[in-house]
Amino acid sequence: MVRANTPPDVVLKSYDWAIEQRDKGNCVISGFHSQIEKDVLHFLLKGKQPIIMVLARGMQKRFKPELKQAVKENRLLIVTPFEKTVIRPTTKTAIIRNRLMIELADEVFIAYASPGGNLEKLMGNNSVNICSV
Repeated sequence: MVRANTPPDVVLKSYDWAIEQRDKGNCVISGFHSQIEKDVLHFLLKGKQPIIMVLARGMQKRFKPELKQAVKENRLLIVTPFEKTVIRPTTKTAIIRNRLMIELADEVFIAYASPGGNLEKLMGNNSVNICSV
């Protein structure tokens, strides 16, 4: 489900962006938590490029078969900055996860940030190359 305040054109442009990254073979790092991010992951998994998934919780015990397969193929790396005792994502863990991704990324693509939201605040404090739709 897409957030009600996400403009439909942003969703479509996000899918186009994912397909472009896949076709170019670019490594993509994300939490793949929101529905749009899960959809983006779906497109990325159809390619051969590397993918990094950063969890906003401790390491999960079970993963979907398509993720297990990508790990076996050495094209998906799943990481977390949290102990396994952190079992649910929270606003606080998501912020920590997002900061880690920003530190690791060469470029940041933001499809949509709610005005005044946590993501907009976080990006305002960083000097990375930001791409948006």
